[in-house]
Amino acid sequence: MSMIFKFRMLSDEAEDFVRDYEVPYDMNLADFHTYLRESVGYSPAEMASIFTSDAEWEKLREFTSEDMGLDGEGSGSDVPLPMERVSLGQIMHEKFGRLIYVFDIFNERQFFIELIETKFAEDGVEYPRIVTEEGEPPLQCRAAEREPDGRSMFDEAMDEFGDFQGDDNYDDE
Repeated sequence: MSMIFKFRMLSDEAEDFVRDYEVPYDMNLADFHTYLRESVGYSPAEMASIFTSDAEWEKLREFTSEDMGLDGEGSGSDVPLPMERVSLGQIMHEKFGRLIYVFDIFNERQFFIELIETKFAEDGVEYPRIVTEEGEPPLQCRAAEREPDGRSMFDEAMDEFGDFQGDDNYDDE
């Protein structure tokens, strides 16, 4: 029989938002990230990170949705690991462990996830699953971040950056 983690996910942007999830302890972080993103209706194309956290919600170890190619660089826990290489069971070592799921890297928007129960899988139940669903999640992109044409501030900034590429009259030193 396999173990199941029950997590509660909250948002500091939407006070009435609560999701409780039951997921297998051996689910890797990449699958957990995908499941969380889909469960709140977010598009999958954004970069994200999951951090372990201490009791005061201070970020500790980072796990990234994209492999940053930093293997062997830095020292120990300073180097972010790709999510697909790590399972929930490898990082959740204590009851009431905490994770921070940064779904919007550029604007530091995040969900707070706390382990609230560890139990054995129930016969006939499919995991992962949502067991509590209250309130609406915050929008994936804040309205202020989108221009009327649907483009983000980042898209606009990159367009302006592109204006300088190849411009011999622009002194970039």
